[in-house]
Amino acid sequence: MAQFLRGKQAGVQHDLSVGLAPELFALDQVARYGINSQISALAYDPVQSLLAVGTNESRYGSGQIYVFGGNRVSVVLSAPRKSSISTLQFCAEKLLSLDSKNDIAVFSLDANKMVASYSPPSKVTALLTDPTLDYALMGLQNGDIIAYDLDRQAPAPFKITNMWREHDSRARNLPVVVLALHPRDIGTLLVGYPQGVVIYSFKQNKPLNYLQYELQPGAPGGIPDPISARRLRTPQLVHATWHPTGTFILTGHDDSSLVIWDTKTAKLVLARTIQDVNIDQPGKVLSSASAQSGTVSLNAPLFRIAWCCKQNPDDTGILIAGGSPMDTANKGFKFLDFGQTPVYATSSWQVLSDHFAKPKAQYRLITPPNTDAVDFCIIPRNSPHYAGASDPIAVIALLASGELVTMSFPSGHPISPTNQLHASLTFVHPFVNLISVAHVQRIRWLSMIEKRSQGPPILVGGAEATRPMKRYEDRNIIQTAHADGTVRIWDAGHGDEIENEAMLQVNVARAVGRTDAVDISHMSMSGATGELAVGLKTGEVAIFRHGRNQMFGQEIPHVHKMDFGLEGIRDRADPIVKEGLLPLTLFSQPRGPVTALRVSDVGFVVAAFQDGSITVIDLRGPAIIHEANLQDFAKAVSRGSIRRSTSNHNQPRPEWVVVIEFAVMSLEGEEYSSILFFMGTNLGRFITFKLFPMPNGGYSAQLAGTVNLDDKVISISPISADTGSPASASPDTFASLRNGFRLNGVVVVATQTGVRIFKPAGAKGANKTWNEVLCDSAHVVRYEDRGYALAGLFGDGSVKTYSIPSLKEIASTRLSDTLDARRYSEAIITSTGDIFGWIGPSEIGVVNPWGSGQDTYVASAESNLKIVIDRNRTLSRDKLYNKEAILPPRPTISNIQWISGTQYVTPSDLDMLIGGPDRPPSKRMVEQMRSEEQQRRAAGRSADVAESVSSGQEEGYWAYMQRQIQERTERLNIMGDSMDRLEEQSSNWADDVGKFVSQQKRKAVMGIIGSKFGF
Repeated sequence: MAQFLRGKQAGVQHDLSVGLAPELFALDQVARYGINSQISALAYDPVQSLLAVGTNESRYGSGQIYVFGGNRVSVVLSAPRKSSISTLQFCAEKLLSLDSKNDIAVFSLDANKMVASYSPPSKVTALLTDPTLDYALMGLQNGDIIAYDLDRQAPAPFKITNMWREHDSRARNLPVVVLALHPRDIGTLLVGYPQGVVIYSFKQNKPLNYLQYELQPGAPGGIPDPISARRLRTPQLVHATWHPTGTFILTGHDDSSLVIWDTKTAKLVLARTIQDVNIDQPGKVLSSASAQSGTVSLNAPLFRIAWCCKQNPDDTGILIAGGSPMDTANKGFKFLDFGQTPVYATSSWQVLSDHFAKPKAQYRLITPPNTDAVDFCIIPRNSPHYAGASDPIAVIALLASGELVTMSFPSGHPISPTNQLHASLTFVHPFVNLISVAHVQRIRWLSMIEKRSQGPPILVGGAEATRPMKRYEDRNIIQTAHADGTVRIWDAGHGDEIENEAMLQVNVARAVGRTDAVDISHMSMSGATGELAVGLKTGEVAIFRHGRNQMFGQEIPHVHKMDFGLEGIRDRADPIVKEGLLPLTLFSQPRGPVTALRVSDVGFVVAAFQDGSITVIDLRGPAIIHEANLQDFAKAVSRGSIRRSTSNHNQPRPEWVVVIEFAVMSLEGEEYSSILFFMGTNLGRFITFKLFPMPNGGYSAQLAGTVNLDDKVISISPISADTGSPASASPDTFASLRNGFRLNGVVVVATQTGVRIFKPAGAKGANKTWNEVLCDSAHVVRYEDRGYALAGLFGDGSVKTYSIPSLKEIASTRLSDTLDARRYSEAIITSTGDIFGWIGPSEIGVVNPWGSGQDTYVASAESNLKIVIDRNRTLSRDKLYNKEAILPPRPTISNIQWISGTQYVTPSDLDMLIGGPDRPPSKRMVEQMRSEEQQRRAAGRSADVAESVSSGQEEGYWAYMQRQIQERTERLNIMGDSMDRLEEQSSNWADDVGKFVSQQKRKAVMGIIGSKFGF
């Protein structure tokens, strides 16, 4: 009876939800985009072309590890326990993480899961891996160094005790600060302690040199403090790194000093800061010292340093994060380009010192104002060696806020992440302030591409899994507004195959002609034409249209020209964009922030402002065709108002439009259909406007009626009263109006406290009041061909569906564990039922109510792994590891060094020294031997076939079988001989290592005895 009565009241004669049942309603998490918390660690693998991002633990969840490849390739991993990720390092086919709980986790890039975890006996303060080694070296809080066997997934029988305590027994607080292998000689290790650096030799099993930075009285160091300069002091070490050739070592200290040492003689070559040189000399006056007595300008601490090189390792420079004066607004990074290093054997100390004191060039890699860049990730061209700083093409800066900034190297020009990084990374590049979703026709979206001048791609690794294809659905095109005034547009999909993965970018700041105060409040995109409108809090509305840039590559001045109340801004197109969304026109009048914005599919734009005014724009001109204010028709007679206005005429509440929607339908009492647009206000007023064609080919707008509702309008859904399909103003229905097309439609209007179904512009219809909770978001949704329903997201975290027109509850489920309850009002429900909502400050989730209740992030009990699943609820099959990507060989010592007697240790030798002689061959070695054997067999098989063909004789079946058996027997014998030789060689190598170790022990004992007797 209730269904019949409400249907009669609303003018809907059929049950539009007849095929929907409660068992069909279950939430599926389709996808997640963004980063769950503040970024804490970055790592890049140039061989696999993958980027790993670690986050901190926060109220939004534990720290996670995101591994991104090319296009939409991504895998999400979790630490063994709830913690923050401190360090990430790639090592061949593995990824290592160190978290705040002091756990070392080893992840397989081939299997996309964690394969091992280890809790060291003391806090890890430094982690070192090398892609050619099967071990990870860990520096501990107590100063010791231990090793973990990545191949055997167990601790290795290797340990180096605190070497600085042996050097200075009075020293205290001696944790390992940094570990670094010699870039060319893997048998030499740099160990940094707070007091200085130790150069350790694996070959000799002893320290070679100790490097300690001391400032004599009168030497300013990095801090121009005349009081502290009167005494002898030792600035503590915070960073250390090798010169790419291993000839020098750079140390960074807590007073912002940068000290360059000669590794052979342990002599100080130069002590400097970013601004000054020779700061270790008494009487030196720093440039940061003020002429006014008693004032000094302090430098920021050194966050990180890297010694970079080009393809020629002698052509070097130092990249520095931190160390700039504290009063500098744009700190950023500093790159000191030293150029070609002088030949060490023929250069004097003065030549070497002058080389590092006078860089060939200096570059400032600028980050956003009033921000601190605390870390960076260098993007090498192709080699992971030289500490990941070989021939860089870009650098990703990590700001203290957790945002990312990508810059070219070494020029420091900003690089847009559009089509360079994964879509999730754009949420922090910079932060996203606002999202909007548009249903764009598939064919239209496939044609919307962007051609932009860009450098080489940064991420191309991995391979995406095949997902189901939904070719005939409109695409969920998401628009993200960023803090710098940038809007990025891309396909969020339906959990299906995304055909056009490209991203479009719009520079709103350039379109409005300024870089500050570009706060975006609303966005709207047409699903048929792809036109985009962006409204600002300062009142401007910029409209963009896809096309070719006629001024590509040209930076021309803007010519201010007003036409029909709008300013043409075509000449403000970005000169590096050849094709894409380009600025078209700008509406700029001081009317307060834009409160609602809508672009229709038939060429009209309606913008509403906080002062209550509205503006209607016809994009055929473009031209303004109507302007009005809510106060102009505040006293208009409502056609069947359902309640009396409670406004206080003495103190009227401010009113503005919050929702706008276009439709084509017949108004109440009319026998024809028209183009309409509906508006809902913050005080619950529903307003209907009609668009009329003019004799001159233009259009005009006219008020058709107003209705007072209960509360703030949150959703307007015009539908067909006969079928339930959307009564949207599409190009097809617009063209059919001239042929007398008529659509019997109604509108479903949801407010915070209830919902009403009625035929505009009257008020008679069906209504329902929500029970004790407010509705934050609502929309009429469709499930396949079964019917339509009203879906709403409520303040108690529930998602409910109601039938149309009876408004009877069909089903309900909880969503409070998925989305952030404080941002429910920002959630978006699409016509297909997809719910886009915020999970954290920089992460959104896509949830669909027509599913099976499967969670997108599934925890694996075996590996504590969390990875994304698709709509079929199978684990993501995105591949990260490419076995065909060949790791380049590690650089070795030069011929001159070898001739002069330098003992060279190969990575295999170091594996033997760390793992011991009893360690069997690693899996990598076995795989390499198997590959070589397969290649040998293939070569032999090809030779046999060629010989058989060249002989020209026909071979019988039994002769063929006999020959095959004979060849297999011979190959088995060869294999057996090869294994025997391998065993013999391994035994001989073990004997040689044992003899070498015995000789070293004997020399050490004789050295101690000799020192006791004064020899």
